[in-house]
Amino acid sequence: MSIIMLGGKRRCCDGLTRRETLRAGALSALGGLSLTDVLAAESQPARQPASKAKSVILLYLLGGAPTQDMWDIKPDAPAEVRSQFKPIPTTASGVQICELLPLTSKWMHRGAIVRSLNHKAGCHNTLPSYTGLEQPLADITTTKESYPPSMGSVCQYLRDPAAEMPAYAYLPCYLGWGQAIRRPGPYAGFLGKRYDPLFTECKPYKDANTPAPLPGAPATVRGEPFLADTTLPEQMTLDRLRDRRGLLAQIDDEVRRLESSGAVAQHDRLKKQAYGILTSSQTRAAFDLSNEDPRLVERYGKTLFGNSALIARRLVQSGVRFVNVTWDLYWDRIQLDYDCWDTHTQNFPILKNNKLPQLDMTLTALLEDLDRLGLLDETLILITSEMGRTPKINASGGRDHWTMCYSSVFFGAGIQGGSVYGASDAQAAYVKDKPVSTADICCTVYHALGIDPQMTVQDRSGRPNSIAFGGSPIKEILV
Repeated sequence: MSIIMLGGKRRCCDGLTRRETLRAGALSALGGLSLTDVLAAESQPARQPASKAKSVILLYLLGGAPTQDMWDIKPDAPAEVRSQFKPIPTTASGVQICELLPLTSKWMHRGAIVRSLNHKAGCHNTLPSYTGLEQPLADITTTKESYPPSMGSVCQYLRDPAAEMPAYAYLPCYLGWGQAIRRPGPYAGFLGKRYDPLFTECKPYKDANTPAPLPGAPATVRGEPFLADTTLPEQMTLDRLRDRRGLLAQIDDEVRRLESSGAVAQHDRLKKQAYGILTSSQTRAAFDLSNEDPRLVERYGKTLFGNSALIARRLVQSGVRFVNVTWDLYWDRIQLDYDCWDTHTQNFPILKNNKLPQLDMTLTALLEDLDRLGLLDETLILITSEMGRTPKINASGGRDHWTMCYSSVFFGAGIQGGSVYGASDAQAAYVKDKPVSTADICCTVYHALGIDPQMTVQDRSGRPNSIAFGGSPIKEILV
């Protein structure tokens, strides 16, 4: 038996965290322990209030989306600040958004815009938006087990231990994969790795015969997320897998004879769960888009982000409670999108030619799809970033880092449709009215899910820790 330690780190403009996996005998036939680790959950009795939302889909725009060019346009601002895009009316009375989001404008009667989000935890710090803890970090390219748990990990912590499906899935890759770093935030932190998300993997690519991507001129990123550990090796039938499982049981009997530790007993339980996922037709079907209507797949955009959003809907339909879909940056591993939403240069061309049309298509396809299936009334959608962009346009036609004021948007279950909370000043630079913290956003998600934001979870020393971090639900946008 061997202990394998994986680690390392490396470069949004400014990794692998330390993991332990236990391999016993021929366990590699089941793809190692990566799936087992993230499926593990112990029974955690908790009484929860009734909720409006059964599930959450978080659409995370990595890099800091310029929300003054999306949700909070200031047409009367000075030229050096003013967006090149015009505001258009929406189905919500008095609410305007960007002209490049025409499809989304037809759904704002089901949405709520928060225009006064801010924090002082530093640029590209992804920890606050996932956990609510607004703590500056010395290193934003790695994560630590001492950090607090993410919203999704709290859902995994409260998960029914008898459930086959995980409560928390993260698509299409871990946060920062495209830069070969591991950004903090989405993890279980001090709760332990057994409450980490079920991560997918991806192989991004661009369309053939398209121009080579450059900074300020990204490619359209194609691909589909997949679960590597649920793909049987070539020529491995289910019968052969069951035979191999029997062999593994014999090996594990010998391991237990030699080591009677609680860790081995727990490992056996977790391996059984991983085996169940591996052979589950429901799980594999959720990631198989070949049986979807091609017109629906096309409607989502056939991009990596679009396919991930479609699979997120399928996971929610299968009972997964919290699904994250990140629009990540893909450059260091594979040169497709240097900027992502971190638009230091060519802000307006990037938004016009790449980001906003794709977001408009995918978001509205998701809303329409959920509504068609009767799931929008029980699914909360949150669109957010780790920060915003400067009001002033720089010499490269871009907007730089800014955390003092930006917007997030909610749709669906538990939300008072057609509402706007908070306000920025005349240049979308600072909060003018009703400031909102990242903790308030997280507490709003918890409240919509029926999770008491004032509940506590224990860290490794047994001390209770609030999941609210001083935040409160934004009741004005909740039904």
